[in-house]
Amino acid sequence: QVQLVESGGGLVQVGGSLKLSCVASGIFININDMGWYRQAPGKQRELVAHITSFGTRNYADSVKGRFTVSKDNAKNTVLLQMNSLKPEDTAIYYCHTRRVIVGITYDYWGQGTQVTVSS
Repeated sequence: QVQLVESGGGLVQVGGSLKLSCVASGIFININDMGWYRQAPGKQRELVAHITSFGTRNYADSVKGRFTVSKDNAKNTVLLQMNSLKPEDTAIYYCHTRRVIVGITYDYWGQGTQVTVSS
């Protein structure tokens, strides 16, 4: 069974930093693509950062240059370093992965971690 558990959220002032962690079980992150999404109140969930099994990274335009996604394969953990935080970064942040088994797609989500940026 795949489980994703996020941590590291909290309250931070504008310009501050946070580092989110997503510990995975039931999968090996070094052979799976992993993503971070966020959902602000009243808005749709959006992709923030994505890292492939090969280590290729992609970011939403709104976080480029401020956020960095990485993997710690030894700990089976995906990290999201967030710097220069803005009020508009306030949201619940979710870890995600997807598996395709015998042609069926399975999406897995963590429970989310709240990030609040105060001005």
